[in-house]
Amino acid sequence: MADEDPIETRHGVRHLARIVLFVFLLTFVLSRVLVFLIMERWLPDLYLHLGGTHVHHLNYGIFLLVGTGAWTLLSPPTGRRLTWCAALYGIGLALTFDEFGMWLHLGGDYWQRVSFDAVTVIAAAFALVAFAPAPGQWRRKHFVAAILATIAVALFGSLLMRSLNKHDVPERLHRLEERGPG
Repeated sequence: MADEDPIETRHGVRHLARIVLFVFLLTFVLSRVLVFLIMERWLPDLYLHLGGTHVHHLNYGIFLLVGTGAWTLLSPPTGRRLTWCAALYGIGLALTFDEFGMWLHLGGDYWQRVSFDAVTVIAAAFALVAFAPAPGQWRRKHFVAAILATIAVALFGSLLMRSLNKHDVPERLHRLEERGPG
């Protein structure tokens, strides 16, 4: 059938969500580790500086998101290219939301709690798409789980809103950022 959606037939939404989730989490962890190692001066200053301005890695993520969005819309990939597109999207998403607190507050410390919270919410959403049964296959236990998850998300959202009002940065990480490179 020529009219079939290549995402549904060749790779499946769940498969693509698993790729995005895996690459997203891996990129988030690697970016946090690299920033820590640079700030502890265990690695050289790898940051890009243009005219005295430190270009944060969220900018790389934004460009990757723009690129993968344009690629998907203007020349929809199939096969292996679709897999690569999903991976690049996951990298861009992680680089961008790793610094969510900085762009939300237009500055501040890198180690803001709200960035970690945003990454947790995105990872949970992709995990649901990747691993939850399709709505047509739900049984009573799935509806109960969905209700409990909704309550948990509401509670998490209220805690997230509280953390938006504070810059919950552990003192050691705050000092590390102050004495770290650019």
